[in-house]
Amino acid sequence: MSAHPTPDRAPRTPMAREDIQLVFASSFGTVYEWYDFYLYGALAPIIAAQFFSGLDPSAGFIFALLAFAAGFIVRPFGALVFGRLGDMIGRKYTFLITILLMGLSTCVVGVLPSYADIGLAAPVMLIALRLLQGLAMGGEYGGAATYVAEHAPPDRRGFYTSWIQTTASLGLFMALVVILLLRQVLGDAAFADWGWRIPFLLSIVLLAVSVWVRLSMNESPAFQRLRETGRTSKAPIRESFGNWRNLRVVLLALFGLVAGQAVVWYTGQFYALFFLTGVLRVEPSTAQWLMVAALAIGTPFFVFFGALADRIGRKPIIMAGLALAAAGYFPMFEALTVAANPALAEAQANARIVVAADPATCSFQGSPIAREVDFASPCDLAKRFLTEQGASYDNRALPRGAATVVRVGSTEITPPRGGLAAGGHGFDDRSVRAIAAFRAEVRQALLAAGYPERADPARMDKVGIVVILSAFMLLVTMVYGPIAAMLVEMFPTRIRYTSMSLPYHIGNGWFGGLMPSIAFAIVAHSGNMYDGLWYPVLIAAGSCAIGLLLVRETRGRDIYAQD
Repeated sequence: MSAHPTPDRAPRTPMAREDIQLVFASSFGTVYEWYDFYLYGALAPIIAAQFFSGLDPSAGFIFALLAFAAGFIVRPFGALVFGRLGDMIGRKYTFLITILLMGLSTCVVGVLPSYADIGLAAPVMLIALRLLQGLAMGGEYGGAATYVAEHAPPDRRGFYTSWIQTTASLGLFMALVVILLLRQVLGDAAFADWGWRIPFLLSIVLLAVSVWVRLSMNESPAFQRLRETGRTSKAPIRESFGNWRNLRVVLLALFGLVAGQAVVWYTGQFYALFFLTGVLRVEPSTAQWLMVAALAIGTPFFVFFGALADRIGRKPIIMAGLALAAAGYFPMFEALTVAANPALAEAQANARIVVAADPATCSFQGSPIAREVDFASPCDLAKRFLTEQGASYDNRALPRGAATVVRVGSTEITPPRGGLAAGGHGFDDRSVRAIAAFRAEVRQALLAAGYPERADPARMDKVGIVVILSAFMLLVTMVYGPIAAMLVEMFPTRIRYTSMSLPYHIGNGWFGGLMPSIAFAIVAHSGNMYDGLWYPVLIAAGSCAIGLLLVRETRGRDIYAQD
């Protein structure tokens, strides 16, 4: 494979065979690793039932999301560990370590006993495996982006690296298709019982192919040149973050680019799918097929915007994507509600739900460690049930000591107070009966006011849903397609792997990976099903402002000028 050590302006030519092999070798393993990672996210409700069944259903689902997020939380630490190795021993062998760690951790999930089998040890082991996967992911992306960019022609760096950007969406695409096909073959009951393990076990085949592909790769020519001249970094972490000049660039990359890119990515692909199923009550397999269609439509735009960034610059495209996301998310999600569940949109317009209560009696509904019995006040019982039903409600403050009232349209219902059983474990029998009667009354009032239990397939505008999901994807491709090239171009070769990996994985691991959990907690607390969008909107807007003011364009920069 040839290197391109000078920023020449040679005419653009089609990708040579060795270039195609280079991109495929770098990207295939990354597709596989994202496939493994997204299996968990797509199966979060089943994971909650299998490994967190000892908790209240809402708390169990939040815990499942937090376990998913645990893999993202440790990604910056993986970036430090594997980024350091990549800058010291090379890109190729670090690739092999990360994919083996990721693949083996995923396969073990497929044979992990459930909570019903071994109790608390099951979620503990699951979270441990998620942490290992997150560590491996922390070393993956920076290596792939660096490796491809250091091989690419200088004037086509955005185009070449944009192929890596497709891998996350392709991994999600593969995960959804495998899940949907298995559901069709096995049936929903069998899949939820034991069939969910098959996608994890199948990954052993992909792991074997990925390892074989990566063994055939050559070392990056830029790193090889550094090693031959004895100029590789002996302390890449200290050089990357102990020097203010480089640390400043790291911080600008994080807050001016990656944090915003991350929330746009997770909103457009993960939160949109959760919103369809958990809030709009679209049947899961239908929602997943619609997302598969949007992924198929949107994925080529990663390459389109990567190539466009080679002509007009990386920064204008990324900033435009951030600005459009910040301005468009609220109306886009409202349009999604009308397209997916018009009966719900009509009911919300004609019969608002209000929880009127003394604020002192209302707990934080987004608590991930709460059990049903921890919400014993009438306000808590009302909000908890409405949250479980996916019903959006308004909060109205009453004077201190006033009784809580749930109003559905013109119907008013007074929730009971939960009394704890002897020993404090669960509600007493009287409370159990009163709570069941309250829930039945609220459910009946919701139905009478036009609130549907499920989205009606006959009224669903599936074409409109795909168009909206594709628009989310377009925003994702705008912010994500050019970013690999831009991050590579911001840092010198000797510490590039470490320097670009940390801001990327803090942004995507913390700002982005925590997005579903934080948004769900915000919605559970506020009652408004759109309030979770404030999280990505504010971060995208903040990154756009910082990026416009402080981040410099990198197109045309000679990445070999500072080895």
